[in-house]
Amino acid sequence: MSERAAGPAGATDADRARWRRYLADERAEAAVYRELAARKEGEEREILLALAAAEGRHEAHWLALLGGDESGVPRADLRTRLLAALARRFGSIFVLALAQRAEGRSPYATDPHATPAMAADERIHGEVVRGLAARGRRRLAGTFRAAVFGANDGLVSNLALVLGIGATGVPAPVVLFTGIAGLLAGALSMGAGEYVSVRSQRELLEASAPDPSAREALTDLDIDANELALVYRARGMAPDEAAEQAALVIARVQAAGSVPAPTDALAIAAHDDEAIGTGFAAALSSFCFFASGALIPVLPWILGLSGLGAIITATVLVSLALLGTGATVGVLSGASPLKRALRQLAIGLGAAAVTYVLGLAFGTTLA
Repeated sequence: MSERAAGPAGATDADRARWRRYLADERAEAAVYRELAARKEGEEREILLALAAAEGRHEAHWLALLGGDESGVPRADLRTRLLAALARRFGSIFVLALAQRAEGRSPYATDPHATPAMAADERIHGEVVRGLAARGRRRLAGTFRAAVFGANDGLVSNLALVLGIGATGVPAPVVLFTGIAGLLAGALSMGAGEYVSVRSQRELLEASAPDPSAREALTDLDIDANELALVYRARGMAPDEAAEQAALVIARVQAAGSVPAPTDALAIAAHDDEAIGTGFAAALSSFCFFASGALIPVLPWILGLSGLGAIITATVLVSLALLGTGATVGVLSGASPLKRALRQLAIGLGAAAVTYVLGLAFGTTLA
């Protein structure tokens, strides 16, 4: 390849093409973070703007190597453009989860023209985005868990049900009514079970939370025979650390002559309410998503299909839905959407295949 004066000595056309691609990607990534920041406030906004500024420094590095020549800079890669489009339209946890994966695929660690600081930046950016995404995942976790489980259970259980019944050779109306009955029974059961599960978990956490009124006793504690240290030790602190923390709290309380705010260390507890969600929200989410999932296998019979044609159509529709739910879980978890989608598909169709074979065997026996 030919040599040019711009950039380091020995830089080739291929090098400059790569730098232009990096430049385009850095600009697009900075735009993603700015779009996300525009939808946030407070600390999250500041963090996202700082990430955008860091991408701007990387952009300046590649532009300097190009001697300030911006001609021929391509569009950012498809993945980064997709992130920018999603950020403009949604600004959601999905974008942060995708950005987390994008930061983890940075080529700077092996590129001789990227500085070690830039490679380190990209690795740390991945952890920063992971932390921001974790906040959204905690807010989403309870309801999302119920939604995914509900939809997946509806898809798999009702597909298994209608395939098993359909394989016996019974008339189409019987398969249809069986599917509708399975939809209603499963949705009600899922909703009730999810409500009981979430309420029970919240009640267990509430039982472990400190009694707020216990803080009223802090002003009268004997600083020399400090029972507060036992509280900290009971909650996992080492004896020396507990004694030191207790002495600091008592000294502060007695100096101020008042009870500390609820944020004092006495209030250490498992505050996982966001991650658990509310019982009603989880139940409603589970009910609706199970029903929507369970409706899909019944659609062919609702539309008037019957026999093998209805079975094949139901299997195809459910397969597409399973791929979608699996890919969604993969995106939100920061894992490979394709792997999660295929795993979901294999599990779902495997369960349905078992009931279909049993239905065939049972139908043959009756015949």
